[in-house]
Amino acid sequence: MTAVLPLDQQLCFSLYGTSMAISRLYKPMLDGIGITYPQYLVLHALWEEDGRSVGAIAQRLALESSTVTPLVKRLEVADLVTRERNPADERQVQVRLTPRGSALQEECGCLGEALLARSGLKVGQLVTLQQQVQQLWRALREEDPQPA
Repeated sequence: MTAVLPLDQQLCFSLYGTSMAISRLYKPMLDGIGITYPQYLVLHALWEEDGRSVGAIAQRLALESSTVTPLVKRLEVADLVTRERNPADERQVQVRLTPRGSALQEECGCLGEALLARSGLKVGQLVTLQQQVQQLWRALREEDPQPA
């Protein structure tokens, strides 16, 4: 029988707990702005490149389009984005920031600052950690070419 590692020694649990802690840190700030963390992610994808399709946003966030669509609809109700069918391809819905949605980018800048302050890490340490986590995420998303 294989010994089971305690949760605190499992990377998946550490990453999960860290993700939850970051969400709790961001929540009061996002509540003050009137958006949720998933909505923030959609806005962030649009701050990177405005006018993305719902499918492109979903791909950028590693989500399904069916998950992104209700987020976009709520952002539209809040007057942060607009949605319109792509005239060249009616199947695609293009999402664009409103002036209000664009202005939120500056307000959300405090999220990273709060994380840095709370973490106790130096900027370089946080950057290195981010790069390592991204490398792990990329490796885990790749399909195993030779199953064991």
